[in-house]
Amino acid sequence: MSAFSSAFRLRRIAISALLLAASALGGCSSIDRLSQIGEQPKLSAIDNPTTQPGYKPVQMPMPKPEVASYNPNSLWRNGSRAFFKDQRATHVGDLLTVTVNITDKANIENETQRSRSNKEDSGITDFIGAKTITQANKILPGRILTADSTASSDGKGSVQRQEALQTNVAAVVTQVLPNGNLVVEGKQEIRVNYEIRELVVAGIVRPEDIQSDNTIDSSKIAQARIAYGGRGQITDVQQPRYGQQVMDVLLPF
Repeated sequence: MSAFSSAFRLRRIAISALLLAASALGGCSSIDRLSQIGEQPKLSAIDNPTTQPGYKPVQMPMPKPEVASYNPNSLWRNGSRAFFKDQRATHVGDLLTVTVNITDKANIENETQRSRSNKEDSGITDFIGAKTITQANKILPGRILTADSTASSDGKGSVQRQEALQTNVAAVVTQVLPNGNLVVEGKQEIRVNYEIRELVVAGIVRPEDIQSDNTIDSSKIAQARIAYGGRGQITDVQQPRYGQQVMDVLLPF
């Protein structure tokens, strides 16, 4: 058996194994879908985000902490942000409202044109009185090298994008960094008939950016992670079948 045949056979075996694995996964998914026929999609349970498998504490460069010192006969101490205590989120477990206001619009259009034309011509028409010799004109060529080249390119590109998302979501403080910044994370699920809309917001906020009504704009969240999507009958119809997705990965054309 040739090396080409062996390689082709191994490739067929690998593709067959992947198809079997995809079929097994698709079978499990199909069983779950069959068990949910006629039922509304279930909402996720409320869990502690710090106990989730993918949760990782945030580590950022922090300044040196300041030691609080009290002055005699004074109600103020250094490091305090307010004289009177307010109801804004400051500790782990506190809630605050994130105002998600995303309005992005981009319109970019570029065009590049380039052209070049070259011509090279070299030869020998007379070499040390060769014209006086009858046979020399037949031996010496008029042109030794003649080269022409022409190149041109025309490229155009355009980008048009417009996104808008305006909503509110309550987030919980999951961590307080040494410099006082808060790590927040919030998740919202809304079920309408047989479709669930999910909104996830996470990031780092400064307590100074939290307004007096305990709200903060999404544009003031550092390392913001905002995800908006859904699941249910509509989303399921919009997704290609798992077999088609496998073929899209495996087929080289």
